[in-house]
Amino acid sequence: LQLVGSGGGLVQPGGSLRLSCDASGFTLDNYAIGWFRQAPGKGREGVSCIATDGTIYYENFVKGRFTISRDKAKATVYLQMNDVKPDDTAVYYCTAQWYGGSYCPLNYEFWGQGTQVTVSS
Repeated sequence: LQLVGSGGGLVQPGGSLRLSCDASGFTLDNYAIGWFRQAPGKGREGVSCIATDGTIYYENFVKGRFTISRDKAKATVYLQMNDVKPDDTAVYYCTAQWYGGSYCPLNYEFWGQGTQVTVSS
């Protein structure tokens, strides 16, 4: 099972970026997918997740700005980031966990390698 995150880069405040998480070795039917981030000098924090049945959750600090979605046929999960702020600067990780239902797990077993997002003018 492998997760490959991509799409990070340098973006100006107020701009947009779309991260992708390509999954291989498993299907999205039985795995919850989450996005986490870790800013310099800070701990890792959850951003958003999509449960097995498609239920979506966001942390308050990204609600209304970020959108998580998935394409089961492509085994890819996206994180559309709009109106980004300097505080969004971090390494973003996609994660996967075998977990049925409409909730997201607290812990994830599988992690992608991370993609750097830098928000700066």
